[in-house]
Amino acid sequence: MKQPTECMTLRLWPEVARALGVSRSTIYKAVKRGEIPVVKIGGRLLVPKAALARLLMVEPQPGSGVGDARL
Repeated sequence: MKQPTECMTLRLWPEVARALGVSRSTIYKAVKRGEIPVVKIGGRLLVPKAALARLLMVEPQPGSGVGDARL
């Protein structure tokens, strides 16, 4: 039986914005300034969980993800 895989990226809105406690426009402005690392896949801007954790200098908790807004 195949194990479900955990997503390695977060959507800018609402996941990253919620985790950081900021608005949608603040997130997009931070990306434009290069403050939040993103990867572009199929026209979507995604934030790798590991990059966000490094940015915040916290260890991501397995299963909870950085995007849980429990930081």
